[in-house]
Amino acid sequence: MKKIITTSKAPAPIGPYNQAVLSGNTLYTSGQIAINPENGELILDTIEAETKQVMENMKEVLAAAGMTFENIIKTSIFISDMNNFSKINAVYGEYFNEETAPARETVEVSNLPKFVNVEISAIAVK
Repeated sequence: MKKIITTSKAPAPIGPYNQAVLSGNTLYTSGQIAINPENGELILDTIEAETKQVMENMKEVLAAAGMTFENIIKTSIFISDMNNFSKINAVYGEYFNEETAPARETVEVSNLPKFVNVEISAIAVK
């Protein structure tokens, strides 16, 4: 059985999907982009600010499911330019303990929703 997870503290979906789905003890989040949930505007000032907004949105989705970054076992990072990898990685790393960080892949793609530079999804377990 699945439970739909939603929160007004993260951006509303921009298509036919939900912010996250909890199945048993496993949470599957949709990809988060840098939309400010308070005003719906994209945060694209710098790649660091964009990544921070993505991670803050993820934090709120996790919280809505009663979880934290410590519950994440796998992330997928999609970026539009691999030259931004080190900057994205630095911000991403602020949210995890390096010794217990999740598995992950980072993939460069030609475009992302709303033409953002980074999108991150996660799988977390209670």
